[in-house]
Amino acid sequence: MSDAVSPKVVVYTDGACKGNPGPGGWGVWMVSGTHEKEMWGGEDGTTNNRMELTAVIQALSVLKKPCDVIVYTDSEYVRKGITEWINGWKRRGWKTADNKPVKNAELWQQLEAAASRHKVDWRWVKGHAGDPGNERADALANRGVHDASA
Repeated sequence: MSDAVSPKVVVYTDGACKGNPGPGGWGVWMVSGTHEKEMWGGEDGTTNNRMELTAVIQALSVLKKPCDVIVYTDSEYVRKGITEWINGWKRRGWKTADNKPVKNAELWQQLEAAASRHKVDWRWVKGHAGDPGNERADALANRGVHDASA
């Protein structure tokens, strides 16, 4: 067994949508040591929640080896979904407590798979409150909206 230390990565993610549904975008700002990476993308006819999920999936999927990751998101939907709600959904066959299909189930499954490769600390940050990482991710998500609607 190797005693190598896993790389430490800090990730800020955000999703944006102009209309819900409407053109949407996702943004990611990642920092590991002296390395930084920005990513963004967008889709037409999507929702804010789908873009929030896509941002985190993209961030975790781009990491080439297992890492210790701190994910900052302003989405309680993402944070609570992956830390609290997902096990119940799986137990009930991807149904909510009131027996309705889980929205965005395919994205939740992708997120769970991407997160399982890493040690992830999920942290909520208040959106649009001046947090520099969140503001940067928000700007990238809005760039994704612009690209999707261009």
